[in-house]
Order: sequence, then C-alpha cells, then structure tokens
Amino acid sequence: MARIQILELPTVYREHGEDETPFVLVIDETAPQRIALGFDTPWRDFWQDIADKVGARAAIVTPETIDIPANEVTLTEATDGNVVRIRVEPDLAGFREQVLAEVAKAQADARAALK
Repeated sequence: MARIQILELPTVYREHGEDETPFVLVIDETAPQRIALGFDTPWRDFWQDIADKVGARAAIVTPETIDIPANEVTLTEATDGNVVRIRVEPDLAGFREQVLAEVAKAQADARAALK
C-alpha cells in the first residue's frame, strides 16, 4: 500500500514575517500514475496534481521504500535512560477514492465552466 510522507525543505524567510516552509510529497511503495487526456495535453501526473493542490513543491513517487529520518521523533529525556522512537503512519484507507472523487469533481466543474 502506498505511503505518503512529507519532506520539509529549508524555510524561506521573508521580510514581512511571512516565513514559508516548502515541502515535497514523498509517495513510496507505489508506481507513478499518469492519466491520458488528449492531443493538447497528452498526459497528467496523478500525484503531481495532488501535490499542486496541497501546496507541495513537487511529488516524488517510487516503488521503493523511503524512510525520512526527520519524520521520526526521538525522545531522549526518558527518566529510565532508554531512548524511545515514535513513528506515525496515517491510516490512508479510502484516501485514493476520496482523491479520485475530488479530481472527478474538479474535472466536471472545469468542463461545465468551459461550456
């Protein structure tokens, strides 16, 4: 099953206090998915469309397993001296269906707007 992770990029500091921390979506354990459209736009990248919608700079999609160390939290202040590592993996059951439904709705809205 595909896993979605966030890879934070270095923070961009702006003059007026509107700092931004850009990020990349990393989708591993899945294959890239392209959608065939037509002559003017021969294909679209499913995961890049999602990255664009959530404000990510890019999407990295790979069938390999990628672990991002920054997504793990290490607690070193345990009173017994043990190190505790916590890794959070979201339950994405139904996520693909929700995304496909949103994409279909956006496509329908775009078609209606062009008529």
